[in-house]
Amino acid sequence: MSRNRELQFISGEHDHQRCISSAMTNAEHLCLQRGQRFTALRKRVFELVWQQHKPIGAYEILEKLQPDGRSAPPTVYRALDFLLDLGLIHRINSLNAYVGCIHPEYPHDGHFFICESCKAFAELDSPLITAAIEQSAADVDFEVHRHTVEIMGLCPRCRIKICREDKNE
Repeated sequence: MSRNRELQFISGEHDHQRCISSAMTNAEHLCLQRGQRFTALRKRVFELVWQQHKPIGAYEILEKLQPDGRSAPPTVYRALDFLLDLGLIHRINSLNAYVGCIHPEYPHDGHFFICESCKAFAELDSPLITAAIEQSAADVDFEVHRHTVEIMGLCPRCRIKICREDKNE
């Protein structure tokens, strides 16, 4: 069964602070459950990744941490690696950026719809995609360790905006 009922691009009516708070609570619980330390830096990096619901690069995170006095690149990359290893965030390879994971409670690979215009994204959680990749790999005796599927296009907001612009021309 697909878990895509939650598949959506975040709209303007979204209660963003509640979303960040819920993600933070889930992350703290997951770290506790797995016996991992959720240090102040890890929490801050996690919060920055969740802050805008758009992919964010490591150097952008680094810039936002400078006022806190935590600007060493290795420190940020270690925090990102920790969050990736725990499944709390995903890496968007094509953008060299990171996004918060909406389902960190169970291991899964990342599948994303990414807007080419505004960079908004929606995490697609489809067991059918994973099954197709695994079957294709098995057909050629390939062992899959992890995968990320990134589907580029236009989100609903940008499609409407472009449609309106076309009508006005």
